[in-house]
Amino acid sequence: MYRYFLLAGVILFAVIGVLFLVQESEVTSSQEEKSSANLAATAVIAEDLTIPWDIAFLPDGNLLVTQRGGTLLLLDEEQRTTIPIQGVEHRGEGGLLGLALHPEFESNGYLYLYLTSQTSSGDTQNRIERYRLSGTTLSDRVVIFEGIPGAAYHDGGRIEFGPDGMLYVTTGDAGNEAAAQNRASLAGKILRLTPEGAIPADNPFGNAVYSYGHRNPQGIAWDEQGVLWSTEHGRSGALSGFDEFNRIEKGFNYGWPTIQGDERQADMQAPVVHSGARETWAPASLAYHEGVFYFGGLRGESLYSVSFENNEPQLMRHFQGQFGRIRTVRVGPDGMLYLTTSNADGRGGTSSGGDKVIRIGPAAL
Repeated sequence: MYRYFLLAGVILFAVIGVLFLVQESEVTSSQEEKSSANLAATAVIAEDLTIPWDIAFLPDGNLLVTQRGGTLLLLDEEQRTTIPIQGVEHRGEGGLLGLALHPEFESNGYLYLYLTSQTSSGDTQNRIERYRLSGTTLSDRVVIFEGIPGAAYHDGGRIEFGPDGMLYVTTGDAGNEAAAQNRASLAGKILRLTPEGAIPADNPFGNAVYSYGHRNPQGIAWDEQGVLWSTEHGRSGALSGFDEFNRIEKGFNYGWPTIQGDERQADMQAPVVHSGARETWAPASLAYHEGVFYFGGLRGESLYSVSFENNEPQLMRHFQGQFGRIRTVRVGPDGMLYLTTSNADGRGGTSSGGDKVIRIGPAAL
């Protein structure tokens, strides 16, 4: 009788082992299939670029790309057209940066650029210019807003039209930390302008400033409720870390340089998510698609996503180290994510094919 029980136990143990191996094999297979799906969902749209910074999608499906050195690229399936932009001062992080199309671009052809320039006295400043784009020709140049402090570092540079039809602009502190807390300064802010560059009557401080206390915000996006969010570079140098993902509200102070990370102070807003003291994302963009925020990480060399579960933010990393430094993330009219790499900016390793525009299917993430 003992032999029968022993034999039954051996058989049961063997069956459990087989089931465990099958389950483990299914999990491994699922992971491998997901990894393969990720790779299969990626496609290089353009390569051999030099520090591409921003992307816009034209109504005909073609792409516009700014290159920090001072050129605007028009990319279609057959050719690449290079359009030089005059007056760009490419120094350090400055140069030709943000790009936006007017909400009524199809009827007026208005295109907006954020760029770094040098004044007649030799000072570095950032400004916003508006052009009319017809085919491959830019015309009717107008400087709609200027005097934004500039420097070799911390120039901000993202411009976006909001749901209210206003133009929102991110500016860095240009190396002057105290300026971020000065509401009369344009440095270290998110600005809000009319499409003509005027000050909206309902701005909180009677000037262009919408929110302040920022170090170097480079990403802004709105969710389906019309709430504004932003990504922001934290401290740098030997310390680094404390990069931020913020919910932006009109007139609020986001604390730089007084607070960072989980620190709190009256009348200052702490980030919804931050990278902590030991990790650096270097977030350089922000896009929103179907309940998920996406941003590129330069130093983090990742595509990051933030979603909310039971009102708690969930941060995830994708493609870590596969594409090098990722700057801009945009959602295309096809629902795909479009990324720009920034490996030719002197801070990343060189990669075959130079900097790229890469298309990724978010469903595979």
